[in-house]
Amino acid sequence: MMIEARNLSKSYRRGGQVVPVLSAIDLDIGAGEFVALMGPSGSGKSTLLNLIAGIDKPSAGVLRVNGLDIASLGEAQLADWRARAVGFIFQFYNLLPVLTAFENVELPLLLTRLTRRERREHAETALAMVGLSDRMKHYPSELSGGQQQRVAIARAIITDPEILVADEPTGDLDRVSAAEVLDLLERLNAQMGKTIVMVTHDQRAAEAAHRLIHLDKGVLINGRHAEAAHDAPASS
Repeated sequence: MMIEARNLSKSYRRGGQVVPVLSAIDLDIGAGEFVALMGPSGSGKSTLLNLIAGIDKPSAGVLRVNGLDIASLGEAQLADWRARAVGFIFQFYNLLPVLTAFENVELPLLLTRLTRRERREHAETALAMVGLSDRMKHYPSELSGGQQQRVAIARAIITDPEILVADEPTGDLDRVSAAEVLDLLERLNAQMGKTIVMVTHDQRAAEAAHRLIHLDKGVLINGRHAEAAHDAPASS
């Protein structure tokens, strides 16, 4: 099992109050699975994604990723694990505007022991995989939204992570660009076996996943297979 959550809870302090966000979540996500987290705003789906990615720590419960109890790691250990094991895809791309597509993709490798030649080979391969070999020298401002998101995906996969976490990856894209990005995620899942956990409000995006996981008010409602949920109404 790639991701195992048991009695997972998260709360925050606001002044003197404790505000619960996730409550007693039990969840299994298999290696090579593509799941979509859905639910209304404030349901806890982004918080769950951040816990899985090691960006935040749970208040209670157990969270194992590929057998490793990530909640028990110190900050330095957690940062090292994230760099190796998790690829991040954001709604607004998070590309550095002063760097070319190639340089943005290469960036995560600068902290490794790879030579310049090895970094170049890895970055060129990642950009080829997302269909942007001819845009390597372009800056983000010279790329469409869909192309920028594909650069971001190339950056996310360049370290060959165990998990890809995607937070509304199509939320800022037009319909055609969104379809291209979803097709790319499906190929990364099917051909490279990447485990993908995606937060989305878009039913069309969710249908690319194997399984839909619904949360409401911090509670896991269900985890249906996507084929059984295509006719369900979209969350708002």
